[in-house]
Amino acid sequence: MEGNNVFFRCIMLFYYRNGKNATQTRNKICAVYGEDAVSERMCQKWFAKFRSGEVDIEDASRSGRPVTTDVDQITALIASDRQIATREIAAKLKIGKSTVSEHLSKLGVVKKLDVWVPHNLTEKNLMDRISICNMLYKCNEDDPFLKRIITGDEKWIIYNNIERKRSWSKRGEPPLITSKKVMLSIWWNWKGIIHYELLPNNRSVNSDKYCLQLDQLRAEVNKKCTELVNLEGVIFHHDNARLRTNLQTRQKLLEFGWDILPHPSSSPDITPSDYYLFRSLQNSLNGIRFVSLEHLKNYLASFFAEKTQDFYERGIMRLPERWKTIVQQNGAYITD
Repeated sequence: MEGNNVFFRCIMLFYYRNGKNATQTRNKICAVYGEDAVSERMCQKWFAKFRSGEVDIEDASRSGRPVTTDVDQITALIASDRQIATREIAAKLKIGKSTVSEHLSKLGVVKKLDVWVPHNLTEKNLMDRISICNMLYKCNEDDPFLKRIITGDEKWIIYNNIERKRSWSKRGEPPLITSKKVMLSIWWNWKGIIHYELLPNNRSVNSDKYCLQLDQLRAEVNKKCTELVNLEGVIFHHDNARLRTNLQTRQKLLEFGWDILPHPSSSPDITPSDYYLFRSLQNSLNGIRFVSLEHLKNYLASFFAEKTQDFYERGIMRLPERWKTIVQQNGAYITD
């Protein structure tokens, strides 16, 4: 937990204030950040402090002002939306972007490929990244499997921003920004897009919805990837967010008979959607204001259709190089 103490304690305080106990909180943290992120004993220690009225989660040796409600709220926002923008946090909390950035730095989190992750990976995170990447690299050398991979992920897309005049805000507050955003859920392989959908405004994916999406995906795979269905078999890749690893999702994928590609925690740098597809998509979206959701839908349809097979193939075929780089860097993030 070294380097991320304040961040994890802030999550503990958030769950304490929302009625969770120490065991439940430890399970929620470790489901996202790895089994050694925090111990149950550590959670129990801090919950005892919270019950006694102590909510200053700084190390005793540190100086500076105590952690404020802003930090608690920022942590809650990140926990609920790993892709939330600094600008959105500032607008929601009515504080300056520089203040948000200072708090994020203090919490020890950083954005990697548009996803908030711990700045300093735990020892277990590093070891998992090394062992999994080393295993996948060697397996692919012995029996190439990249063309069997189907990968998927989600991305928030803001499609309409309206900034209110600064004179309407109180002095020292940022202008109020209202925005509409939709979540893009997408699955693809080395040949192209297999299936995608846009959720209704500001709706995100839960376990029930994800399982329904997987049913839709399998129907598309059966139509578009017959060689995988009939001969080789699907190797399915997604990250290890809680909705991907819970019992409901695991049972659904077990029904499909798909092999699941191992994926270490906090690793957007080896998630093809994050390091490749979403990066390209975001570059194309920068500076564009969509007048309606229908306008955005048409834009996405054109964007995906105009990409050649070579484009998608490059994204998948970069995986072995990235696995090897992580091993060579002793588990550290790829910074390109």
